[in-house]
Amino acid sequence: MKVNWRGVFPAVTTQFRADLSVDVEATQRVVGALVRDGVDGLIVCGTVGEGTSLSAEEKRRVLAAAKEAAAGRVPVIAGVAEYTSELAAALARDAEKMGLDGLMVLPAMVYGGKPRELVQHFRTVAAASGLPIMLYNNPPVYRADVTPAIAAALADVPTIAAIKESSGDTRRFVDLQNLVGDRFTLFCGLDDVVLESVLLGAVGWVSGLSNVFPRESNELFRLASEGRWEEARALYRWFMPLLHLDARSDLVQCIKLCEQIAGRGSERTRPPRLPLEGEERAEVERLMREALATRPQLEAA
Repeated sequence: MKVNWRGVFPAVTTQFRADLSVDVEATQRVVGALVRDGVDGLIVCGTVGEGTSLSAEEKRRVLAAAKEAAAGRVPVIAGVAEYTSELAAALARDAEKMGLDGLMVLPAMVYGGKPRELVQHFRTVAAASGLPIMLYNNPPVYRADVTPAIAAALADVPTIAAIKESSGDTRRFVDLQNLVGDRFTLFCGLDDVVLESVLLGAVGWVSGLSNVFPRESNELFRLASEGRWEEARALYRWFMPLLHLDARSDLVQCIKLCEQIAGRGSERTRPPRLPLEGEERAEVERLMREALATRPQLEAA
């Protein structure tokens, strides 16, 4: 199955009220603003969307709300990160019924599976719906490594269409291409290696900081995709201090604080994630001040 997923796909934040209940309306405003700013797709209930902090019913409400807010203008992809294969398959079935455009599927949570267990997990989820799937590899965070060899072992599953590589090792793109050619659509999944990833074949970018600077993210990806490397490098240098936040273990708190400073959302996260404090908070605030003060002038869309 080939998909036309290309460009910048923010990993959308889930917004919470002061009592930490899900704020569906605020989440829809976040989605609407991103679509108006020209992003190419949306990942909902992923890592940055705190999918694992939501109940089953909350996930489905957030997914339906995002689909409604996007109103068919861009593809909306559901993050699928569950404790068991059957729970993941159930969410996949429900996402299809809701009319979502695809799934971003992670290895089963908590248990770091062996290669054959990872393969079986992805096959089980793929069999549950007809939706196209983006495999998500993020071994530093989720303790399971979807290596190029494991991905290649899934090449016969027609609905597994794309790979989101968040290991930070851009050599993975080349290794996978050497195994299966252009079988999979390649996505960069770590913000601070996006230029390198495009050079090596990534045609999409699942991004955290694009929640904060969507237009700049679109421009960076466009310049790289067009091979305009000198211009891309200049924009990349401006963006890089913030892009590094996406590689931290507290990336969700960092991104949501930046989002709040930019007036695009709230920094509220659900425990065990707590708001940044002290020197860590001051450093993120400083990075945002500098980025806003030196923000590049882009041509009007």
